Amino acid sequence: MKTLFSFLLSFLLVLPTARAQESAAKSSRLAWQPWSESVFAQAKEEKRFVLLDLEAVWCHWCHVMDENTYSDPAVVKMLREHYIVVKADQDSRPDLSNRYEDYGWPATVVFHANGQEIVKRQGYLAPDEMLSMLQAILDDPTPGPSVRPEAKLEVPANALLTEPLRLQLNKNYLAGYDRANGSWGTDQKLLDWDSVEYSLVLAKLNRDTEAEHMARQTLTAQLHLLDPAWGGVYQYSTDGDWNHPHFEKIMQMQAENLRIYSLAYAQFGDPGYLHAAQEIRRYLKTFLTSPEGAFYTSQDADLIDGKHGGEYFALNDAARRKQGVPRVDQHIYARENGWAINGLVALYDATGDADLLNDARRAAKWILANRALPGGGFRHNAKDAAGPYLGDTIAMARAFLSLYGATGDRAWLAHAESSIHFADKNFRDANSAGFLTSKTPTDLAYVPRPQRDENVLVARTANLLFHFTGDTHYEDLAKFAMKYLSAVPIVNRLPASSALLPDLELNRAPLHLTVVGRKDDPASQALFQAALRSPSSYKRVEWWDTREGKLPNPDVQYPELPRAAAFICTNRACSAPIFKPEDLQPRIDKLSGLQASR
Repeated sequence: MKTLFSFLLSFLLVLPTARAQESAAKSSRLAWQPWSESVFAQAKEEKRFVLLDLEAVWCHWCHVMDENTYSDPAVVKMLREHYIVVKADQDSRPDLSNRYEDYGWPATVVFHANGQEIVKRQGYLAPDEMLSMLQAILDDPTPGPSVRPEAKLEVPANALLTEPLRLQLNKNYLAGYDRANGSWGTDQKLLDWDSVEYSLVLAKLNRDTEAEHMARQTLTAQLHLLDPAWGGVYQYSTDGDWNHPHFEKIMQMQAENLRIYSLAYAQFGDPGYLHAAQEIRRYLKTFLTSPEGAFYTSQDADLIDGKHGGEYFALNDAARRKQGVPRVDQHIYARENGWAINGLVALYDATGDADLLNDARRAAKWILANRALPGGGFRHNAKDAAGPYLGDTIAMARAFLSLYGATGDRAWLAHAESSIHFADKNFRDANSAGFLTSKTPTDLAYVPRPQRDENVLVARTANLLFHFTGDTHYEDLAKFAMKYLSAVPIVNRLPASSALLPDLELNRAPLHLTVVGRKDDPASQALFQAALRSPSSYKRVEWWDTREGKLPNPDVQYPELPRAAAFICTNRACSAPIFKPEDLQPRIDKLSGLQASR
């Protein structure tokens, strides 16, 4: 699961209600500690177990756990007597979040003092369930059935998928689709961005009508999760339909929905998709943008902790504000900002709205000024309890590459290269394949491991960077990440598109469009905007102003012409010059049709 996401004025923040204060007072009866190695030393000395409550600050059921379970007198007594209790916000600790992503949120994990896991539980536990589990651990502290040895990683010799495996994964991708309701899977409904993007690619590349139907059905159904009052998207819907939303708004869902709807609008021209993208941008601008222009992390599902928000979110803007506004997590993480920048640039590419690009650049500059590490990497927060984490560096690398593609400004390309080098130096798995979540273990009993979504982003970013620069080292890094994605059992995890999408890109060159002309020439600018609007998530758009010297990857020789021109390039050869912006996409479509018919 993908983990499994601006406040302009302080009035958007809500003072704690009486009920929230009461809940906090109850749960404070437990001496919650932050996650650290020292809790295990304390547990060993005091002969206690360690209970980790891994929560999300935006999570309704996490609030219910605090309100009901961790405030129950019998549970409090049991925990006080036999356990050290640790509470961590999974957004603040990507290492813990990736380690336990299949169990939350909330995730409840109990450890021996030596760090060995005893039990791992997913989701809300009522007081009686919690008491039963805690007593069972006292009676028999051997690891239970939830603690299984990790399967050995079978890393293939070749990074790219074999043809039989590719065919099987495509069957899985088709079989997993819910044809009645849209999207992949039948329980939780959400926009699975890898799967929708893969469908968009197949629809464009192969003129695949079934893939187009799956993408468009899902995109249309996902509109049910668009907040009609404030914009933005709810995280997902339960019960196998689109009518039972969980109301939290987390940055990854906002950013990826923004990006995918922008790509879909560029491809299909559907005004409904443009509206969805603009509504998400409106929400980000109004609720999740800091005064400095960087982005906050999430907005809570609950106005009152533990109280379901269905009635509240059915209200209009004025009625909601009269009651108050659910709290916002105002942490500014590099990773979440990278996601947001990438989404904003996608909408800029599709529309040419300069305000979007300005917002993306402003956030990127803030992160560079406030979260950068020596050597090209990034901290997660202003101060991190652990880390650094791969997620922050690779999300910012992708954001920088998007900004370079949207502007032709080589400073962004240099930042992308620095970030990839940092990831290579600090996160490469020296013992296997792929890139590790963190340099350091979460505790002495656990060593860092790769995580799939992060390695998808490494593979796709490094591969595109290879095409922009011609540096084969980046291609090698992309394939090293792809080896992890191709390994058993990783490759068999759902969604299948998470392996198919990077594999498809590593097997072919991106759409290559180059504008030759001065960057202060309106004709050149118009051609460049037309190139950006070309519907593809995998493209290499370059702007060669000859005053800047050679392009970073001068693999094509362009003629010197008296006026600005655009070129479509394949296999180190280019089309005849294109002088009119309106002629560019028809020429791309014609060339794509010729290639598809071969």
